[in-house]
Amino acid sequence: MRRNELDYILKTMLEGPAIDSAAKKDISDLNFTVDKPLQVEHMGELTVIQCTPAIEKLTPYQTEMVALNLVGANLRLLEDLLRHGSCDCAYTLVGIARFRVNIFSQRGNYSVVLRKLNTRIPSLKDLDLPLIFRDVSREKTGLVLVTGATGSGKSTTLAALLNEVNDSRSVHVITLEDPVEFIHEQRMATFNQRELGNDFSSFVAGLRAALRQAPKIILVGEMRDRETVEIALSAAETGHLVMSTLHTIDAGQTINRILGLFEQSEQEQVRRRLSDTLRWVISQRLVPKIGGGRTALLEIMGSNMRIQESIMQGESEGKSFYEITEASYPFGWRTFDASCIEAYENGTITEEMAELYCSKKGIVIRRIDYIKKARGEAAAANDLRMKSVLDSAPSAGAPPPLPNKLRLK
Repeated sequence: MRRNELDYILKTMLEGPAIDSAAKKDISDLNFTVDKPLQVEHMGELTVIQCTPAIEKLTPYQTEMVALNLVGANLRLLEDLLRHGSCDCAYTLVGIARFRVNIFSQRGNYSVVLRKLNTRIPSLKDLDLPLIFRDVSREKTGLVLVTGATGSGKSTTLAALLNEVNDSRSVHVITLEDPVEFIHEQRMATFNQRELGNDFSSFVAGLRAALRQAPKIILVGEMRDRETVEIALSAAETGHLVMSTLHTIDAGQTINRILGLFEQSEQEQVRRRLSDTLRWVISQRLVPKIGGGRTALLEIMGSNMRIQESIMQGESEGKSFYEITEASYPFGWRTFDASCIEAYENGTITEEMAELYCSKKGIVIRRIDYIKKARGEAAAANDLRMKSVLDSAPSAGAPPPLPNKLRLK
C-alpha cells in the first residue's frame, strides 16, 4: 500500500455514510481492525464503509501497511510501537482533514484508530456552552481541569476556552500536546504549540521547560502521572494558569484521582496545595440527541470555601462535592443530574437517555415525573391506560363468561 492509496481510502471513509455536509461533521473516528471491514464512528455508532476495490475483511498485512504509512520514517514512533505496543501521531489529509492517530498491537496484529480533528476552532457560542465558561477563560492563575471519557469532547472544550482567551487577552500561551490538535491563529494572544516527540520528550520535561518560557497560560494535553501533576501544581502555585484533562467520570472522582497518585504520607500536603490552586473542574458526557447528533452534558464545579474544606478534610455527609455543586446551581455550577433534567425539559434528550447518563438515577426519575405531571403527561398516560382496560372488558349488556369449572356443572 502506498501513501496515495491510503489517502484515497481515508477520503472514501470520510465520505462514505455522509448524505450531506452536516452528516460528515458527525464522523468522529476511522477504525482499521483485522477481520473487520473499514469502519467509521458515525453518530456514536460504528458504520461499515464500502470502497472500490471492496475490502470485506482487513488482513494483518493491510493493517500493518496502514500503520507504517501513518508512522512514515519517524524512528521514535516505530520504537514506541515496538517497545510499548502503541504510539500516537498526527496525520493530515491535505485540504480535507487532520487526524490524531493511535496505532496499537492486539493479539499479534496492528489496529489503527484515527480521530478526526476539526480544522476550525469552535467558539464558546458555537458549542452552546454556558456563560460561566467566560469566567473560566478569565482566570489568571490556578488549575482548570476538563474531564471525561475518551471522545467526550475535552480537547474541543479546551480549544474553545483558549479561543476565547485569544480574542480577549494579550498573553503568552504554551501548549504541550500529543499530538497538536487545534492550530490557533496568532491574534491577541501569542501561541507556541509544542508536540510530544517532535518538540519535547515527555510531558514532565515539557512542563518543566515551560516554566522558564514566560507563559501566562500552559495547556497540558493530559495529566498522566504523578510527576506531571506535581509540576502542574507547582506551575499553578507560581502564578500560571494551567489547563489540562483527566479521564474521570465526574468532578468528585477527579479530586480523588489526583490525590490517589500520591503516597499516604504526602496526602495532607497535596490536599492543601490542591485546595489552594484548583479553580474549576468541568466534566463532560456526550449523549445522543432527539433527531440525531449528540449533545454534551456538563458537570461544572468551581472553588469556594466549602469545596476547599472538602478537599482538605475529605468528603462527609452534607459536604460531598456533589451536594456542594448542587447547592451552587444559582451561581452557574451544575451536576450531571441537573444537566440531564435540563436537557430533558428542553426536549433535547429522551427520558431514557437522561436516566442512562445521570449520576443519581433516583433524583432524576423523581424530577422527570414532576416535569411530566406539570405538563399533564402523567394524567394523559393514566387516561390511556384506563381506556385500554375498559376496551378489553366485556360490554355491560352481556354477562361475563363463566369459568370452565362452572360451565361444566
